[in-house]
Amino acid sequence: MLELTIPTGIVCGIDEAGRGPLAGPVVAAAVILDPARPIAGLNDSKKLSEKKRVELAAIIRERAVAWAVAEASVEEIDRLNILRATLLAMQRAVAALAVPPERALVDGNRCPQLAIPVEAIVKGDSKIAAIAAASILAKTTRDAGMLALHAVWPQYGFDRHMGYPTAAHRAALAQHGASPVHRRSFAPVAQCLLSL
Repeated sequence: MLELTIPTGIVCGIDEAGRGPLAGPVVAAAVILDPARPIAGLNDSKKLSEKKRVELAAIIRERAVAWAVAEASVEEIDRLNILRATLLAMQRAVAALAVPPERALVDGNRCPQLAIPVEAIVKGDSKIAAIAAASILAKTTRDAGMLALHAVWPQYGFDRHMGYPTAAHRAALAQHGASPVHRRSFAPVAQCLLSL
């Protein structure tokens, strides 16, 4: 059960979507929830259906004190590495919040460098409501972006796997080579480039 009993003051939850895919940006979200307007059903985005995620994302945007979504591009992922690019996207999301937070809680075990106290919480997206909300916004935003990329490069099937390294995606990579939105620093993409 998710708890809103988190440290006092203005606390933002932070999470990301898209560390594992072979294509597309990594997306991070930061959310400050309003304790006076609780949102039922918040959970780790991976445990929710797509329909439920979309419904909750709309409610989060409506009821949160503040929320922001940011990304790091494929080029930044390849230049920095995926961890550093993820932390950069998190920094950008926090910086874009309309209300400055006093503390931040991050899903996982690594923290972005922020000007406020920040704490990493393993499995935070299933423990802390604000992190779950950030998880939902990051996931729904990234999925929408991957659907837009699918419209440009339909041969890869981004609408089905969102860029993750499924068997179908690997087969499409082998057949068509890498697109401009593939992460060249990721081994399956690099191998595909070497074999051309």
